[in-house]
Amino acid sequence: MFRREESCFHKDFYLDVLSSTSGKREAKAYLSRFKPPVAQSEKEPNSRVGGARTITNDHINGVNLGGLFLPARAVDESPIFSQDAAPRTFVDIASEPLHVALVGIKSPQLIDDRTLQGIGLTLSQLVKLGLSCIVVVDLLDKSASTMWEQPLQWRTNAIEQADRIVSAIDRQSGRGARRLDSIIGISPTTDDLAPKVKVRGGVRILHRNILHAPLRRGVVPVIAPVGYTSLDQKAVAVSASEVMLALTRELAGIVRYSSLEEESAQLIQNFHSAKRQVSLDRIIVLDPLGGIPSTSNRSESHIFINLEQEYENICEELLKLKDNSQPEPQDRVSRLTSTLSLGKSNSLSELVDDQIVPASMQIPTNLSIETHLDSLQLVRDALAILPPSSSALLTTPQEAANSSGHSSLSKMPGVATRPFRNPLIHNLLTDKPIFSSSLPRNRLLPSPNSTIDFSAPATFIKRGMSLTILPDPRIEAWRPPMPSSLPLQLSDPRIDLARLFHLIEDSFDRPLDVRRYMARISQNLAGIIIAGCYEGAAILTWEAPPKLPSSLLPGTAAHRARLVPYLDKFAVLKSSQGTGGVADIVFRAMVRDCFPKGVVWRSRRDNPVNKWYFERATGTWKIPIKEQGVQGWTMFWTTEGVEGERFDDYEGVCRSVETSWADGKKVLD
Repeated sequence: MFRREESCFHKDFYLDVLSSTSGKREAKAYLSRFKPPVAQSEKEPNSRVGGARTITNDHINGVNLGGLFLPARAVDESPIFSQDAAPRTFVDIASEPLHVALVGIKSPQLIDDRTLQGIGLTLSQLVKLGLSCIVVVDLLDKSASTMWEQPLQWRTNAIEQADRIVSAIDRQSGRGARRLDSIIGISPTTDDLAPKVKVRGGVRILHRNILHAPLRRGVVPVIAPVGYTSLDQKAVAVSASEVMLALTRELAGIVRYSSLEEESAQLIQNFHSAKRQVSLDRIIVLDPLGGIPSTSNRSESHIFINLEQEYENICEELLKLKDNSQPEPQDRVSRLTSTLSLGKSNSLSELVDDQIVPASMQIPTNLSIETHLDSLQLVRDALAILPPSSSALLTTPQEAANSSGHSSLSKMPGVATRPFRNPLIHNLLTDKPIFSSSLPRNRLLPSPNSTIDFSAPATFIKRGMSLTILPDPRIEAWRPPMPSSLPLQLSDPRIDLARLFHLIEDSFDRPLDVRRYMARISQNLAGIIIAGCYEGAAILTWEAPPKLPSSLLPGTAAHRARLVPYLDKFAVLKSSQGTGGVADIVFRAMVRDCFPKGVVWRSRRDNPVNKWYFERATGTWKIPIKEQGVQGWTMFWTTEGVEGERFDDYEGVCRSVETSWADGKKVLD
């Protein structure tokens, strides 16, 4: 029985890994980051003690000689009498940092055993892939009276749910899990100011070795939100968010030392030592409500959030939703209900009945929005003290529990099994969300013959990067320039020309004719988008179609109406390509904020980026080649209903725009 379960575990594990469909770049990045420990020893592993002849390679001069020159088996297996212990191969586990994910499970008391076992399977798979996990229980009882008026009952409930999680993980293959007690300490805070970056807090980790020891052995620590006061060691209820922040500070090496006599040099040494030992790579929140809801369509979640750019706006939008006092959308509540009900029955009729949520099951907006805000603030505070490479993922327990062999639809009669990508495993292998945030909304909707589950309500969050848009569309929308207005120039002091041109040349791997290029766009520059420290950029222009009637005078309303919004340059540094979501951030800002009504661009037909363009374009057209020996263009656009005169204008612009490269090659850009 054990061997059968072990075989099933490995089968599901490999199916989940293969179904993540990570590309070569993502696989290389994953392997380079999660290096296995290298075995080290003073002597070769095949050497023997006692003077026996040692041969460490059975390939001599390129010929496999098998065991011809090896010692006789009887001699080789004879006992060795030595006063000293035989040397052992030493694996320096601490030579590589321990990669850790901090997992918060909200409302585990509402999760059925089957779903909880699926979560245990996923966590065991993450550990097998090199990502150790720490689980924090969150009962979401902060507003309930039991947390403060009945602390003993609340503590009993928290420990009971922690034990359920431990049991679910223990049922899977691996080293299992262990509940850690008496690890959370509470001390009064003396900070008069509330810093933006929470490097201090009243909740702290008491015993570091108790936390690190099981992690090094591959055991998953499970922590209930119960702390002990520093004055009288009284057990009190603690916010799960504060526990996760305390763990973040501990794993990041930000420790609040109580000894004032300790020298600063020792503090710095301890800080760097902690950073070398542990790398906190992921903050994972499993919430029955799913990811952060999008205000544009509240039945869906944000796919990717760039905190540096979007945090304040999303918080304001969520607060507005809270003030409206509207119930959570029906399909999001159905998602919550299905999370709690799946596993109770395989009957299709019962599953359908479960999707029909009574009015009493609807979650008030004020409670659900507070939960979303709490999760978003927790992620913001945690990522603020972690390296930029760290990220967060918010998804439902059901999505985290699903695997290739445990999909909720695979057990339904009459429904064909469809491939499913576990968001936690996919995110570990690729450091990306399952779906790109820059995809058009219609690309995320399931087609009638779709075989892929598009309903993943996961939100991927990174500290991200700043986004500079000139001119700012929040102040003034991008429109064709008026005759009396001065167009934006690349020589604007807010633009670092040297870094911009370096970005373009690095991305295209071609030298740019700077003077020629600046002369071409000096009078028709629409705007520029810059991501981070010039890690990515988009330069957009207003282009006049080559076949405009002479009766349309420049500057008139009719002439301005015919100008084409054109993406002239779209560049991402080679070091940032495929990681960090730089391209998605720039492209999404272009189509959402700058040119929401549509934009057109061109790319050579054999450009490997065209697949990425095809997924995001509303329409495409291979422009016929009129000149022999010159590669053709593929035209892309995001505008709806492009036909007739507008289509001719788009094609004319894509044909007529001159390249501005300094290498003189006929290969189009």
